Amino acid sequence: MIELKSTTEIDALREAGRITARTLHAVRAHARPGTPLRELDELARTTITDAGAQPVFDGYHPRWAPNPFPAAISTSVNDALVGGIPDRTRLTDGDLISIGCAVRLHGWVGDAATTFPVGTATPADADLVATAERALAEGIAAARPGARTGDIARAIGVLARSAGYGIPTHLTGHGVGRAMREAPPVPNDGHPGTGAPLRPGLVLSIEPMLLAGGADSTSTDDDGWTTRTTDGSRAAHVGHTIAITTRGPVILTAP
Repeated sequence: MIELKSTTEIDALREAGRITARTLHAVRAHARPGTPLRELDELARTTITDAGAQPVFDGYHPRWAPNPFPAAISTSVNDALVGGIPDRTRLTDGDLISIGCAVRLHGWVGDAATTFPVGTATPADADLVATAERALAEGIAAARPGARTGDIARAIGVLARSAGYGIPTHLTGHGVGRAMREAPPVPNDGHPGTGAPLRPGLVLSIEPMLLAGGADSTSTDDDGWTTRTTDGSRAAHVGHTIAITTRGPVILTAP
């Protein structure tokens, strides 16, 4: 069931979103060649708990996963798109890393993701990230009262496809509230005028996911969580939690 949030509830979601944004900023500033992924996770956990919040990912166990997720953030490197589990692996110059983070504060959730190069960025990686961020901006701009989730999907898909990138269509954005994943799903490719209607009070996580090789297919590692491109190409995942208001979309996971 799709739940619309009140102004007071959206304000509470914004507070959770600010901690999410602060955590992603701290992790990005700390990530450099030689940094272990586990160290990024420890920093994220400290940032979240020092703010009086809880990391939603830690212990998250959807029906399809063999085990609960064991960390505060996901750290997906190079050909990994989402779900990367932070371990002892050290970042190297030229890596491309996607960080996913969700925070719960007073029962409300903020969910966001960012992708960035470590050290020296290749032109191809810079283009991939820039396109993902433009697709996110286009998706947010399409999230207006009277539109539908298919309009968001169309805005993201047209931009990504025209640049030659693949889209894993089985992975989507979603509603956000007291749970990290609520109805409705928000696809990253689709047809305008389809899907759930966008009404004031609806809160969504819009999450473009782009695959550099142009194919749409992914595979999952034996850990049950890490999702990778099947062709070994690099991937980008960016996202914000937004609220639909009478004035248009408002980003809740901005700093």
